[in-house]
Amino acid sequence: MTLAPAHTSAISPEREASLLASVPTGLLINGQWRDASDGGTFDVHDPATGKVLATLASATSDDAVAALDAADAVQASWARTAPRVRAEILRRAFDLVTARAEDFALLMTLEMGKPLAEARGEVAYGAEFLRWFSEEAVRDYGRYFTTPEGKNKILVQHKPVGPCLLITPWNFPLAMATRKVAPAVAAGCTMVLKPAKLTPLTAQLFAQTMLEAGLPAGVLNVVSSSSASGISGPLLKDSRLRKVSFTGSTPVGKRLMAAAAHYVLRTSMELGGNAPFIVFEDADLDAAVDGALAAKMRNMGEACTAANRFLVQESVAQEFTRKLAAAMGALNTGCGTETATQVGPLIDAGARDDVHALVSAAVDAGAVAITGGAPVDGPGYFYQPTVLADVPNDAAILGQEIFGPVAPVTTFATEEDAIRLANNSEYGLASYVYSRDFNRLLRVAEQIEFGMVGFNAGVISNAAAPFGGVKQSGLGREGGSEGIAEYTTTQYIGIADPYAG
Repeated sequence: MTLAPAHTSAISPEREASLLASVPTGLLINGQWRDASDGGTFDVHDPATGKVLATLASATSDDAVAALDAADAVQASWARTAPRVRAEILRRAFDLVTARAEDFALLMTLEMGKPLAEARGEVAYGAEFLRWFSEEAVRDYGRYFTTPEGKNKILVQHKPVGPCLLITPWNFPLAMATRKVAPAVAAGCTMVLKPAKLTPLTAQLFAQTMLEAGLPAGVLNVVSSSSASGISGPLLKDSRLRKVSFTGSTPVGKRLMAAAAHYVLRTSMELGGNAPFIVFEDADLDAAVDGALAAKMRNMGEACTAANRFLVQESVAQEFTRKLAAAMGALNTGCGTETATQVGPLIDAGARDDVHALVSAAVDAGAVAITGGAPVDGPGYFYQPTVLADVPNDAAILGQEIFGPVAPVTTFATEEDAIRLANNSEYGLASYVYSRDFNRLLRVAEQIEFGMVGFNAGVISNAAAPFGGVKQSGLGREGGSEGIAEYTTTQYIGIADPYAG
């Protein structure tokens, strides 16, 4: 592991200050930016330095209800808006976000820590949801057909579910907002968006961009806050709310689902993951290492789709581990704005400490750190890219999300063993399989319990694909043609057949 050279930032302090000054710091309610009802604020910090980047208004429960008031007041008129109108707003938003890609990328790097190159990739990925759902908005088809016995006609239409609470995580500040907002807009729903308190700045700028794209006042309301429960609590108890979409941890998701049961709300839950990365002995090992880097090190490992357990067939485990350790050990760690940086900081001190506790416990249990294995000294919340070999199958690091740049490697003997080990988790979001045998790939996909499978591919997220998991990784899908369905209800109208005798 190497540190990026100091004082090689591609971004001047003046550029950073100018961008931060352009970000709205208030609450967006009914098209207006305003202070919190009690005047409260909270700070947003740079994880590379620990310094304060900005101070935002901190929404109260009263502000949350005011945001729902605004969303509810315009729901009926927004639902009647022509699909083409909604589509054109989304398309303009795509163009605006794309034109401002450097601003969005830098803002994400400052508040979340990811290297600028990765942040630019997220801008492209996040913007694509706006373009994809601008196209889906006009293709949300219903059905009209005759009943089997021929006595009636069946008319099926899709209607917007109604006002939605959208709760986004800190790790992908733009993409998680666009992945929820875009289908809601396309379907004709109004929204209250609660960004993560650690990284709200990107969502604030995105919301302003949506207004500039022509989104009417009240359709999208943003209530950044230091208290997540202060926002979700009163809204989940309000009968006007009709859906909650959450991306985050499984424990929090369970609490939200329990609260949502009171009014039987529609729920979309994209929760925790524990992705297996399976390497069979017939795999192209160089390709597998490249895929492992992509699947593990995207976002410094702070992704629910990140490869969390490396299951490698015994005959190639030593060679794969050696190559992976060499690749990860060569990565440059540093501030995301520095030109040589490939690995940024973790989000905060608690996250770094949690990662190190998992690594230390694994080493105590017999694992060997081939590279890395410790925090990086100095300011910020950096952790060395780490590869662990000989990890016992019962080690805690294999049973929970690491959310850091750590690759634990364990072995298996047979295809059946690989499937059993992969399924030995309460989670079922993403998985990865490397093999030259296509029949094996199909067999494994049929048997592993995951909502997404990457075949010889380390990055599989795409706006055109249905993103989501099974088991305790959640329910519902985001993206693809399935994504808009999460924001609609199906209505059936039975019509007497005019030709029936």
